[in-house]
Amino acid sequence: MDQIANMLIAIKNGGLVKKTTVTLPASKLKSAILELLKQEGYVKTYIVSEGVKPTVEVVIAYKKDTPRIQGVARVSKQSKRVYTGVKDIKPFKYGHGMTVLSTPKGILSDKQARKEQVGGELLFTIW
Repeated sequence: MDQIANMLIAIKNGGLVKKTTVTLPASKLKSAILELLKQEGYVKTYIVSEGVKPTVEVVIAYKKDTPRIQGVARVSKQSKRVYTGVKDIKPFKYGHGMTVLSTPKGILSDKQARKEQVGGELLFTIW
């Protein structure tokens, strides 16, 4: 099962049914992705709770009465990994969306990856 896709779809669906929070299983990769989404304004905040099975509670961001996350698309899948160089990273949806990459410098957005001059694995696009 693709845990990143499950997390993104759960957050998107939670926003569509007007939930304020979504609880998911936690991992370091999910926390890094959520930190980037928080910096870019796609989620308000998130809280990681420790325990036997750590969970993360995500507070969904809204703009007026619509959720900030309208759609997500997983680019690199478990069956087919997609990599790109820094020169091939293009703005997504004319700058109204974001592509998230896994790079040697961590999880970065398309803008940050162009600024840092690094390429990597295209994880997903979000708008």
